[in-house]
Amino acid sequence: MPNASRPHRLPRRLFALATDNRLARGYLAAFAASVLVVFLFPDSDLAQSSMMLTAPLSFLGVVLPFGPGTEGGGAVEASAVVLWAVWLGLCALVNAAVLGALAAGSRNAASPGTRTPARSTSTGRRRTRDLLAPAVDNWLARGYLAVVAAALGFFLVAVYALPDPGFAGIWPLMSTAPFSFLALVAVPTEDSALAWLNPLTFSAGVALCGLFNAVLLGHLARRLRVREARTAA
Repeated sequence: MPNASRPHRLPRRLFALATDNRLARGYLAAFAASVLVVFLFPDSDLAQSSMMLTAPLSFLGVVLPFGPGTEGGGAVEASAVVLWAVWLGLCALVNAAVLGALAAGSRNAASPGTRTPARSTSTGRRRTRDLLAPAVDNWLARGYLAVVAAALGFFLVAVYALPDPGFAGIWPLMSTAPFSFLALVAVPTEDSALAWLNPLTFSAGVALCGLFNAVLLGHLARRLRVREARTAA
């Protein structure tokens, strides 16, 4: 039955997308270099580069019961590090597949034979809808947006309703990484007269980063569907 083999084909489709273009292969090469830095220079500031390169999926490791720093003896600690390395590799594979899907979509859009639509007043709106459509037309991107909305909602409730928000901002920051760290640059400083805009500015930046990530995931979902249709045919 075709549906029975679908889960078995998914890893192959992901691997194909992650390796069939220079953009994805370049990303994997950068990730491999970052892992090498972790082992050669563990105390360097660049030791966290592998986490940043595999964000946001890699940041889910904070809720997983394994990883560097796990205690329990040599065998337990070694197993935890191995599991963490496997998890990081899977995150890198997914991110590379996302980049591969984006590159494949760009090639198709620029392929000869496509006609440029005539200019009209609605061209800009149509292009915007086309750009944002991958963020909402598949379950993968919609599920990710739901996670971002929950993290952002928790942050806003903590800021405006709780006496001490603590580190509530870490959840939307991690769920929309790596681009969300750029949103911190636009946040006014505590000494600024616009400091009251901090939560709103941060929320807007995080929302935009989440939307951008959802578009990338949507492109991945589309390319997986295309490859599945070709395989079935």
